[in-house]
Amino acid sequence: MSRYAALLNASIAAFIVESAPGFGALDLRMRIPVAIVSAGLPAAFWIAMGAMFTDGFRPRWSHALGWLALVALAVMDQFKHPMSVDVARTGLSVTFLLFGAWHAWSGRGIDLVEGRRRLRVWYAAVTVLYALFAIAADWLWPGGLSASSVSLANAAALTALIFLFAVQGSIMTAETQLAPAAVRSRPSAPAFDSQAAPATGPDSAQLLALQHLLEHDKVFREPDLSIASLSQKLDIPEYRLRHLINRQLGHRNFSAFVNGYRLADAEAALSDPAQAGVPILTVALDAGFGSIGPFNRAFKAQTGLTPSEYRRARLAGAAGAAGPSLAET
Repeated sequence: MSRYAALLNASIAAFIVESAPGFGALDLRMRIPVAIVSAGLPAAFWIAMGAMFTDGFRPRWSHALGWLALVALAVMDQFKHPMSVDVARTGLSVTFLLFGAWHAWSGRGIDLVEGRRRLRVWYAAVTVLYALFAIAADWLWPGGLSASSVSLANAAALTALIFLFAVQGSIMTAETQLAPAAVRSRPSAPAFDSQAAPATGPDSAQLLALQHLLEHDKVFREPDLSIASLSQKLDIPEYRLRHLINRQLGHRNFSAFVNGYRLADAEAALSDPAQAGVPILTVALDAGFGSIGPFNRAFKAQTGLTPSEYRRARLAGAAGAAGPSLAET
């Protein structure tokens, strides 16, 4: 996450410089490098929010294209100021800011890291509101944020946002280090084993009840299982359940936690010769997945194979192991 934070902070710093009074009077060769770094701020925010709030985040080609589009518009803006360039740049900036806010908001319900969950909404809201205000200022105020009356306040506000970003990253890093190391190295694996779940302690009864629901009652097969419904089954508050799964079992995301059981269930079904004729869609639905698409993606990420490839490999191995035994008898 540090590289994306560095990109965001560099973009904010360049934006502060670009917004300073007198920047437009500088030589073009000095303005363009600053404008290039500053122009990518909305895209950098989008990428940084994804890295901060999405476990296992990886940048995509769309992130690079978005950043390059903003840079191209900024370079054009340094040579001439057609209205179409301003409109396109503003539209893209607002779009990427909303994408960043979506990253922060969309995963709040399944986030098990309490510090990150608390800061999701207000951090994204404050940042987006400020950025939208900055965009509006360029259209509504003479000189925009470069006006001497607001330039210093603008720099101070952005410095505060950089500090907030750094504090947020420190909080999440500290909370991640509290997770059991065995589970951190296997984020999609079922939770309960000798290394992950303590046998004694104040949480032991609730952990055993949770284990019973998952491994005996197999509640993970319910496609609409949520933190709210699982906490009702355990008769404990939602925050308490999040604490158990995150602090005691080391999982950061509720969907990944539940999908670990679903994938293990699907792997067992696909390895069973007695279920060789069962359609893969049925296996996915029986395991608790709502549709085949998310199941295929999660299964490939977990095993490195598609469900069909996994079934063929397992059943071929089972047939090969059974062959010599039958011959000996």
